[in-house]
Amino acid sequence: MTKKPTNDDAEAEFDENAAESQNDESIDTVQALEKQVSELKDKVLREMAEIENLRRRSAKEKEDTAKYAVSSFAKELLSVADNFDRALDASHKTSDDPVVKNLIIGIEAIQRQLISVFERFSIRKLETNGAKFDPNLHQVMMEVENPNLPAGTIIQTLQSGYTIGDRLLREALVYVSKGSNKYKSEAGSENDYSDVEHIDKTC
Repeated sequence: MTKKPTNDDAEAEFDENAAESQNDESIDTVQALEKQVSELKDKVLREMAEIENLRRRSAKEKEDTAKYAVSSFAKELLSVADNFDRALDASHKTSDDPVVKNLIIGIEAIQRQLISVFERFSIRKLETNGAKFDPNLHQVMMEVENPNLPAGTIIQTLQSGYTIGDRLLREALVYVSKGSNKYKSEAGSENDYSDVEHIDKTC
């Protein structure tokens, strides 16, 4: 004999279905909240990374500003350094007059002080003679025949070049070797520096 469902059985089944439905809704709610938390976490991490990048850029810009703020003033001082070089070059060709010798000693002392000031601000003279021509650092004023050197070798500096930090403050004006047929044949072709594009990286 089959037992007929009673009202109590119907209520129990209803309660069970309602509980399952609430449980499913709770699971969906938890999953939705977990998704929101994950998205917020990613957003916070991205914002933190952006803030850190901004801080680093600001620190780098501040460092560069302090480092290169003296560039304009330093360029003006380069003409003073040039005059010291010219004075010493000329004085070495003079006689052995004691007065001239004392003058040379004084000029050399002042020049050393100027170089010391330059070094404190990371200003350094480029080493050019004997070096290979670099369009980023040098400007060719003339090519000179020299059978003993490869083409593009700097053989004379007309005006010294300087850097400040890792930037070019002033390019060097130079004479370079045109090269002999020996070096041209080894290179395969003649190097023509008259058409080299000058890359200006001055401050």
